[in-house]
Amino acid sequence: VKLESINVAQPREVTYRGRTYATSIFKQRISGRVAVRRLNIDGDAQGNLKTHGGPDMAVYVFGHEDYAYWAEGFGRSALDFGAFGENLTVTGMREDVVCVGDIFRIGSARLQVTEPRTPCHKLAMKFDDDDLPRRFAARGNVGFYFRVLEEGEIGAGDDIQLESRDPARLSIADVLTLWADKSAGAEALGRALAVSALSATWRARFEKRLAAVKAASAEPGQALKWSPERLTWI
Repeated sequence: VKLESINVAQPREVTYRGRTYATSIFKQRISGRVAVRRLNIDGDAQGNLKTHGGPDMAVYVFGHEDYAYWAEGFGRSALDFGAFGENLTVTGMREDVVCVGDIFRIGSARLQVTEPRTPCHKLAMKFDDDDLPRRFAARGNVGFYFRVLEEGEIGAGDDIQLESRDPARLSIADVLTLWADKSAGAEALGRALAVSALSATWRARFEKRLAAVKAASAEPGQALKWSPERLTWI
């Protein structure tokens, strides 16, 4: 398990399909050691603080293993690190293994997994492909976010050391599967909500789902009518 690259960007305004956005998706690889702070990595900033950033989304992580797949799909020989807007490009941290609440140490920084990444229109904008967020999400290898438990310095090539596993073992893949399962019951939703490290955003989503399930069960003969909220893709 290794840190392959650190990637940062400052917000820039980009116009796409007639709308102008502030975005930091155009990450650039940096060398040397860099400080990881509570809300971001030095040199990085979020473009829209209403839907990005904050303690639960301080650092975005994506797996190097998926780069070859997407490069081939885009008809390219290779993609630069940071292509998907990630701060950290890593190996050995797959979504079906990494769990919400797991704590890792990279360099002198201590980091905790909080939530999956949900792909947005800015990914579509970067690659000029409106269907890309759907395909990216469907593949399931979307990456995840860290909160920063202890600030520190990291550098490309650092080993990523697992410090502790969350006992609930709610993987990033489990979170995505639960969200997609409109028939999920109170037990499954309650299991996710029992994980204290789950981000506030995802906690609110599952609490809303659980409330709907409980309301339906309290009214015999009433069909559950629930429509997923439109996700604020990140």
